[in-house]
Amino acid sequence: MKWLNLLLLAPALWAQVPNAHATDIPAWFSETLLEIPEEVREAARDGKRLMLYFGQDGCPYCTQLMQTNFTQRAIVDKTRKHFVAIALNIWGDRELQWTDARRMSEKDLTRALKVQYTPTLLFLDENGGITVRLNGYYPPHRFSAALDFAAGIAGQGQRFEDYMRTAVKESASPSLHDQPFFRKPPVDLTRNKPVALLFETPYCTGCDELHREGFKRPEVRKLLERFDVHRLTLDEPRDAQATWASELRVAYTPSMVFFDGGREVFRIEAYLRPFHFASALEYVASGAYRSEPSFQRYIQGRAERLRLRGAAVELWK
Repeated sequence: MKWLNLLLLAPALWAQVPNAHATDIPAWFSETLLEIPEEVREAARDGKRLMLYFGQDGCPYCTQLMQTNFTQRAIVDKTRKHFVAIALNIWGDRELQWTDARRMSEKDLTRALKVQYTPTLLFLDENGGITVRLNGYYPPHRFSAALDFAAGIAGQGQRFEDYMRTAVKESASPSLHDQPFFRKPPVDLTRNKPVALLFETPYCTGCDELHREGFKRPEVRKLLERFDVHRLTLDEPRDAQATWASELRVAYTPSMVFFDGGREVFRIEAYLRPFHFASALEYVASGAYRSEPSFQRYIQGRAERLRLRGAAVELWK
C-alpha cells in the first residue's frame, strides 16, 4: 500500500517551498517512504538495484550530474533500466530506515556514512550491500562505465578500482606532467608535514586540467607548500606505485590521498574545480579536519569567510 501512504503524504510534500538554488531532480527518480530494505527488495523483484543520490541545494557538481549526465539519453536509459534512483538531502530531516534496520534522518545517515562530497552515489545490490560508492562527480564517460560495473554487467570478478583503470579511454596527453613541488621518492609518511599522494595516469583529461588550471592558481600553490607532495603513477600494473594505489583502492585519476601523522585523514577521488581543490588542501593543512568532521560544513564556512573579506567565491571557475 505504498501508493496510499504517498497519497496521504502528498499535501506535506507539495507544501515544501524549493530553495532558490535548488537542484532539479529528474522526474524518473522514485517517490519513496525511505524504507530502504523494502526498496531494495522491490527493486530486486523488478530485476534492478538501488541507486542512492546524496545531494544538496546550491551544489554545482550536483547540477552538473543532473544537467550533463542525466540529460544524455544513453546514461538515462541505462540508469532507468538497471536501477531505482532515490534522492537524499545531506541536510534533510526526513526519517528513513537503513539496511541494518536502524531508523534515522537523512542528515544522520550522511554522518553515519561519512559522506564528504556532493554528489555522493551509493549503488546497492539485491541484498542491500554497497557495490560501488562514487564520492563526488564523475564526468559522463566515467559515470557510464561506473554504471556498468554497479549493474553487474561489466567487470565481473574485478574490484571496481581495477575495472575503472581499463574501462575508460580518454584523448589526452600521453605524457605525465611534472611540477617543481613534486618530491622525489621514497615517500616518508612519518614527517612532520602532511603528505599528499597524487595518483595520475597518462591519457587522463582530468590530470591535464589539474596541471593546466588547478596547479597554476596562486592560492593552490601557496597551500601546496604546506605539504610533501608525491606523484605516483598507475600506468604500470606491476609497478610498486600501482600496487600502493591498489591497496588504497584508488579508482579515479587524478586522486589525492592525504596523510597526517602517518595515517590517512582525507582524500579527493572525483572531479573538482580549483575552489574545492584549494578548500580540501586547506582543510587538511590547517588541521580543521580534526575538529570539523564535515567537509561540506567546512567549505560553507570558508566561502563565507572569503566573502566577508570581500573576495569573490567562484565555485565552478
